[in-house]
Amino acid sequence: MDLEARKYPIGKMKIPTEYSDEIIRVMINDMQRLPQDVSAVALKLTKKQLHTSYRDGGWSAIQIIHHLADSQIHGYIRLKLALTENNPIVKTFDEDLWAVNNEAMTENIKPSLMMLEATHDRMCNTFSSMTIEEFNRTYFHPDSQRNVDLLEHLSKFHWHGRHHLGHLRIISTL
Repeated sequence: MDLEARKYPIGKMKIPTEYSDEIIRVMINDMQRLPQDVSAVALKLTKKQLHTSYRDGGWSAIQIIHHLADSQIHGYIRLKLALTENNPIVKTFDEDLWAVNNEAMTENIKPSLMMLEATHDRMCNTFSSMTIEEFNRTYFHPDSQRNVDLLEHLSKFHWHGRHHLGHLRIISTL
């Protein structure tokens, strides 16, 4: 497998230019399954695989699992802020620094798997109940210096979870 396929096992993120009810429903359904899909792979990894990366210089399985919990919580908070405030400025985080702190290196992945499940339950329930007007609400992302609407937000977090699931699947074969 070449480096590009290891970096982007499901391809690079592509934000749809148009959204239908069906596209939104598929993304939400995929997101609802993500915690179970991640757990199914993660809980079968050996101790060696937990410490293995999908590529040279990439994160280990442990770091990916903890990162998924961290990033999806950020995504849920951004979603709630955009639904309850007028174009709020969201907080960013340095995911590389978060991925190397002691907590993110622990072999005990079960709390992060539980967090991922709970966060996705809340996030998907929220997305499922939203109107198109709510999907058009925005937040301001300071890193990209632009407004992000909740349709794009859904697309990014849909891709992000599946992207890292692909990394875990690669590790499971090593």
